[in-house]
Amino acid sequence: MPGIGSRVRISFGSQTLVGIVIAIDSEHEIPLEKIKPVLQVLDETPLLDERLLVLYQFASSYYLYPPGLALQASLPRAFREGKPLQGRVLKMWQLSETGKTLEMESLARAPQQVRALSLLRSYEALSPAELSTLLSRPSGPILQALEEKGLICQVETSPGMTTDTTLKEAPLNFNAGQQAAFDAIRSASAGFNCFLLEGITGSGKTEIYLQLIHETLQRGKQALVLVPEISLTPQTIRRFSQRFQCRFESYHSGLSEIQRQDVWLAGRTGEADIIIGTRSSVFLPFDQLGLIIVDEEHDDSYKQQEGFRYNARDLAVWRARQLKIPLVLCSATPSLESLNNALQGRYQLLQLPERAGKATSPQLKLVDLRQQSTEEGFAPTVIAEIGKKLQSNEQVLVFLNRRGFSPVMLCEDCGWIAQCTRCEKSYTLHRQPAGLRCHHCDAARPLPQRCGECGSSRLNAQGMGTERTESFLAGRFPDFPVIRIDRDSTRRQDSLAQKLQQADSGIPCILVGTQMLAKGHHFPKVSLVVIMDADSGLFSADFRAHENLGQLLIQVAGRSGRSDKPGTVLIQTWHPEHPSLRKLLESGYGNFARSLIEERKSGQLPPSSRLVLLRAEASRQHLPMEFLSAVRKLLADMQASGVSLHGPMPSPMGKKAGRFRAQLMLMSVSRQKLHNTGSSLAVMLEQLPQARSVRWHIDVDPVDFS
Repeated sequence: MPGIGSRVRISFGSQTLVGIVIAIDSEHEIPLEKIKPVLQVLDETPLLDERLLVLYQFASSYYLYPPGLALQASLPRAFREGKPLQGRVLKMWQLSETGKTLEMESLARAPQQVRALSLLRSYEALSPAELSTLLSRPSGPILQALEEKGLICQVETSPGMTTDTTLKEAPLNFNAGQQAAFDAIRSASAGFNCFLLEGITGSGKTEIYLQLIHETLQRGKQALVLVPEISLTPQTIRRFSQRFQCRFESYHSGLSEIQRQDVWLAGRTGEADIIIGTRSSVFLPFDQLGLIIVDEEHDDSYKQQEGFRYNARDLAVWRARQLKIPLVLCSATPSLESLNNALQGRYQLLQLPERAGKATSPQLKLVDLRQQSTEEGFAPTVIAEIGKKLQSNEQVLVFLNRRGFSPVMLCEDCGWIAQCTRCEKSYTLHRQPAGLRCHHCDAARPLPQRCGECGSSRLNAQGMGTERTESFLAGRFPDFPVIRIDRDSTRRQDSLAQKLQQADSGIPCILVGTQMLAKGHHFPKVSLVVIMDADSGLFSADFRAHENLGQLLIQVAGRSGRSDKPGTVLIQTWHPEHPSLRKLLESGYGNFARSLIEERKSGQLPPSSRLVLLRAEASRQHLPMEFLSAVRKLLADMQASGVSLHGPMPSPMGKKAGRFRAQLMLMSVSRQKLHNTGSSLAVMLEQLPQARSVRWHIDVDPVDFS
């Protein structure tokens, strides 16, 4: 007899599939001859415990997504295919007797081997994956070289549940604000409490949750730390490796299937004391979970944008309540949803208004582009300030959220623009490698030699991208390295780590990059931040644009002045008198965000209301609108009280990858009324004749309206 949460092999039509038992019922009205037997029970002990299964069922219900597909989206493939749960045997490396006594000076010409040996002296043993993470580069060649020299040897071990709560380094001393926040969270460790830790960049939020995790481990519990993106995982692990002796794991989409399976089992058995992971980690099993941390909780990366469209931050809150454990949401720029929950008393708000240690908050200055002639997008005063900082052996960060060389290629004779026909958006010009690329559908084509309209050869690149900015700065400041960090320059596995390591060395340099530079990185030598274009979010039709702009500007600004030298932030703008910019700079993000909440209330927009977005797309332009018009009529016939309808209308990006797109928005101040309407609609949509001609999906609590 299978238990609830167990995997079973069943017959489904002509196929044999793996299913998960979600309920057992002894009474039914189905004729016995129509009931198929279970072919095989695959788990003696259920794969999913009751609490984790309830989490899946809640997420499936709330986000209006089939429960089977929800499980399929987050379980490791081996479990979905019915493979047995096998305890892993770790192949670990440890120092040989020769390696234990070696003088490090003898390896002076092999600094990476020295680093590896130093790490192995700090730990009893490390796996190749752990060593790769700690070194920020593949460890295979390094391990091979050390083995050939007889300095290390390999051992096989079955991981045990031996939590070591001793620390490798002493905790830092708290200031008064940190101590008050730490005490408030620690005092609530016996049950559910959700804390919003609103602290300016550099205020020491990380130190607070490191010490909270230590206390959690001392109580024999595990901790889950959610980070928004893979790029933040290695640096978070390095910080944890400096502090903790215990075993911690990372979990993200960059792992192999075997690695994902191993981490999944490590959490389930209690072998992993701490798991650091991206959004899918919220579904990991834990033997004794005692604390959840959501770092950079405002980040939109916590919302899955395809398939199972869940928000990991919100599910983390639900899971903490289910398990009766504390949860800490951390951010210098909290989302309006979380901030509103704190102001309404649903969360406990903890504030850190000062930077930790001797660091001071950066000084933010607007640079009025109307009064200056620019050179490749830079005001002369900005170029001069960059030169001063470099000559003072300091680092500069230049932020431009636009990769590539130039966003537009234009004909100077007739005004023709090279445009992607599949998306009806302009191609971006790239120089490395040379060509035109669509950043919406990834279509690419060679550089045209002549205008596609009039045949002229007078083609010109318009606008600045990170490639062009890098090229200009390298020519203007040839004595200093320019390090570009964006999705294009960090495609190789270890390229991001190498670039960050170069910046961490402290050499005077210029960092150029996109949002990848704005998220959680610590650059102690950066004393100047230049924000090239602050105007992109000021006039958007998206009601979240000003919130996103404020978060981005403050996060980027927070990369400066994080050490003993004060930081300066120069924000280039054509609209220095814009009220949102003035409010942000003069009052800070906290007051800026609170004023946005009041504006949203007057317009009955989230977080004062709830949204469900129904999207449709098809290869023919009229089909999405016809389908959504039929849906609107269906909703009107339902007479759903308290739910307003907006649309149907073409999506802001009306065509993508050759498919035309449209959307219909449902809005209500009542979460329950909106959910009831959405649930009924999800059942009826399949019955609409027009549904067979389009692809459609439902997005609950959307964050992307493009």
